Amino acid sequence: MKSFKQLFLFFGFFASVLITAQQVVKVDTISGNTVKISMDQKISDMLESVEGKCSRTTKSGDSDYSNNGTYIPPRINLPDRAISTAEACRKNPRILGTKILVNTVKSNEEANQVALYFRSKFPMLKVTKDASLRPNYKIMAGSYFTKESALADYNSVRRVFKEARLVSYQIFCVEAK
Repeated sequence: MKSFKQLFLFFGFFASVLITAQQVVKVDTISGNTVKISMDQKISDMLESVEGKCSRTTKSGDSDYSNNGTYIPPRINLPDRAISTAEACRKNPRILGTKILVNTVKSNEEANQVALYFRSKFPMLKVTKDASLRPNYKIMAGSYFTKESALADYNSVRRVFKEARLVSYQIFCVEAK
């Protein structure tokens, strides 16, 4: 009987702890990102009392409270449309775009010859040499925002240079089509 009482008290204690420990989920936004916080009810009450004592002012010095004392949360403006190319270029002049990889050669002299031949065949496209794979050199042509915008020039280059292909590459927005 004594062990039965101990077992009953043991399970009763854990049942009371489980019943009294209620989890509260608080959803908040920080810089436009949603944050979910799970906490105990007592901790939530303490957090709200501390937050109530905080000074709520905006950058302009205006209070976040209305005339009658109710709290007005600050508005976070999120763009509800896709960012345009001009806006992206204003923020960052170099973006990930597409270039035509004309050829990869072993020396600088070969790279210069291929670039000159390419310029004679396609004077409207800008040619650059990339020496990041030394001792190999990549001959790149054009600057495009997307692969679809590069397809017309790529097809004409492909007729002369069979090994040409489209690659993702850092481009300057000002030069891109």
